[in-house]
Amino acid sequence: MIRRILVCLPLLVCSHLLLGQSLKGLVVHAGSKGPVENASISLLDPVSGGLVKGVIADSSGRFLLTGVSLGSYWLKVEGVGCKPLIKRNVVVSGRPLDMGVLTLEGDAAYLKDITINAAKPLVENKLDKVVYNVAGDLTAQNGVALDLLKKVPSVSVDIDGNVELEGDANVRFLINGKPSTIFGSSLADALQSIPASQIQRIEVMTSPGAKYDASGTGGIINIILKENKVRGIHGVANVSAGTRLENGSFDLSLRQGAFSANAFVSGNAQLSSTTPTSTRRQAYSTTLDTVNTFSQIGSTVIKRSGYQSGVSLGWDLDKKDKLTASFNYNHFGNNTSGNFQQMQGMSLSTLSSGSQVSEHAADWSLDYKRTFRKKDQELDALISTSTGGDLSDYYQQTAYIDTSLSASGSRGHNPGTDKETDVSVDYTQPLGKGFLLETGAKGTFEQIRNKVQTDTLMPDLSYQADAGQSYGFAYDRQIYAAYISSSFAFFHGFLEGKVGMRYEFTHTKADFAGSSVPDNTIWAPSGLVTHKLDLTQTLKVSYSYRIERPDYEDLNPFYNISDPHNISTGNPDLQPEVGHRIELGYNKDFSSGASLAMSAVYRFNTNDIQSFSTYYPTLVVEGTTYSEVTLSQAYNIGSQTFKGINFFGSLNLTDKWSLRSNIQAGDRTNKTPGLETVSGFSVRGNLNTTYKFSHGLTAEAFGSYMSSQKNLQGIRPAFGFYTLALKKTFWNKKASVGLTATNPFTEYIHQKATLNGTGFSQYTLRSVPYQSFGITLSYSFGKLEFKGKEHENEPAAPAQMEGN
Repeated sequence: MIRRILVCLPLLVCSHLLLGQSLKGLVVHAGSKGPVENASISLLDPVSGGLVKGVIADSSGRFLLTGVSLGSYWLKVEGVGCKPLIKRNVVVSGRPLDMGVLTLEGDAAYLKDITINAAKPLVENKLDKVVYNVAGDLTAQNGVALDLLKKVPSVSVDIDGNVELEGDANVRFLINGKPSTIFGSSLADALQSIPASQIQRIEVMTSPGAKYDASGTGGIINIILKENKVRGIHGVANVSAGTRLENGSFDLSLRQGAFSANAFVSGNAQLSSTTPTSTRRQAYSTTLDTVNTFSQIGSTVIKRSGYQSGVSLGWDLDKKDKLTASFNYNHFGNNTSGNFQQMQGMSLSTLSSGSQVSEHAADWSLDYKRTFRKKDQELDALISTSTGGDLSDYYQQTAYIDTSLSASGSRGHNPGTDKETDVSVDYTQPLGKGFLLETGAKGTFEQIRNKVQTDTLMPDLSYQADAGQSYGFAYDRQIYAAYISSSFAFFHGFLEGKVGMRYEFTHTKADFAGSSVPDNTIWAPSGLVTHKLDLTQTLKVSYSYRIERPDYEDLNPFYNISDPHNISTGNPDLQPEVGHRIELGYNKDFSSGASLAMSAVYRFNTNDIQSFSTYYPTLVVEGTTYSEVTLSQAYNIGSQTFKGINFFGSLNLTDKWSLRSNIQAGDRTNKTPGLETVSGFSVRGNLNTTYKFSHGLTAEAFGSYMSSQKNLQGIRPAFGFYTLALKKTFWNKKASVGLTATNPFTEYIHQKATLNGTGFSQYTLRSVPYQSFGITLSYSFGKLEFKGKEHENEPAAPAQMEGN
């Protein structure tokens, strides 16, 4: 397919050049002489006044109309907060027409008191990322970050909150462009603790440039929290109540003169839910010609809660220097308890277990930015620190129906701390028309401290400290990085792109018993080339080299025996996983507001890190014998190849009714020396429809489906759901009330998973409660004032007329 597209590319380029003459120009503000970003340019029939062609100016204010038939037209130019400009008698003759500089005047009286009516599109396809703007999402209005991620193109989320980006689970998460230790121990719990109402947008970068850390073979997901940039005082309060989830948030912003401040507090709670689960495992002994059977049936109860708070301060020291400071505090926790009946051979027992997890993170940052007289010349220095603490307690106890057998069990207490400090300097230097040089350096310093105290249940039902299961460790990692990249534009924008190289050196020190972690050095190249067929169509080719470093849990050789039949341990010999990714993409924006984005993706990972499970009839750990055990451990398992396609489209059926859809499909192949090659095809798709009734009432429906996926040792189950929503705005759009319902007619989603290995097979059925109903209330207050470039989304002002 890539070969066919490359063959057709010259034909497409030639055809668009021959279909008609072109008309170009530059749109600027009358006062500042700066560009009018996203100005609307319309070519009108002078007789009927109908639209002949139209385009949107780019970020530099430049526009290009191609394929214009010979004749005389009117040209209408519109910009946000400006008086429209109409030029009559625009004659397109036998050669390209340059309109030169078109100046739009602002309307000061008009800007004194405005109402925001328009909104950004829900999904924006930009040069190096896809942006999901949360404000237009109704069905996730009382949800959490995970609910939003299920709708983002290229992202898939399973029922347990595990996130993949184009089929790769190695995703680096950031908050406001910076790392946070809140994502350390449990990514799914962290993402379920951030209310959707607190998120402004989600940025997805599948092929990040050299400026970004090379960690994460899947790419980067950046969660941007809400921050109001308009002048004046403004606040928003949201509260949601539901049968499965409750959350609330409050935001307050102030911007006056050279000073700005934003503050927020939010929290949520997932109400107690019960998940029935049954497991059956069969183990085969070829030497004894026997089959051992283990079965377990019961249920797990879980509830979660979390809260976040933060404040950011901005100070424009002068016209060229800006200082920004921020502080965020995040906390989440969960409680789990389970009761199961077990049958091991002819032995019947009951298992009771539970866990309690609590984690917090405090994030600080200080950013200094200086701009220069030359456009795009910029210096940025940033220091950020994230300090986290976590506490994990568990217990498990097995009682046998046969009273001649003693009860067994254990309990554990696991406190830990995590600290990461990042120091970076970035500099951008224009080298000439269309060329930009970027360079910078960064240091990352991580410190993790952990202690585990384990007690074993004795025959007299007392607990005794277990020295073999108690330990502490210190883990320190430093990453030193530098990069250089260049943006370029050739042939008057015919080809644009960016190429770069990033260097990273990693030093790790860990006091794991009997093992050490080697240093690692990488050179990570990246490149992106685009060609604009016109201002509405873009072709893109990109390449990125990325790695996935094993984290301390993957490396730690300690055995986790919180479940004695499912034991896990780390592997200190793990090497970083290396990923190569190539993408060929096409974007098209239509004058009707519709958009289309397609891409073909090829990814090849070596030293692929995956967990591998092995069955043991008996397993001895630190002198204690455990029976019927599945041991899970991470390995560098050969290579993984992914070939797939992505499709995103939006369509306005009427001025009130719109459709959006995203489809991913691909084949993932795992090749492991000594094992059978495993290939599995999967598809993920969603459909969203929105209808705007009169009087501020909007309805929305969203459905999502993720097919089953064949993995190295089994099959990941399919997952599908749907959500219905209504929203009513009132009080001049300052207040709203919303209703949501997820799977209103089905209480459970049934998950059937299989796990197979040498000498054993395992089948698990879970019935996950997913049905929910919710109500959301929102209220905003304060007066908004717009100055200079900060105004946006205003209605049109009276036109200024020019004629020849």
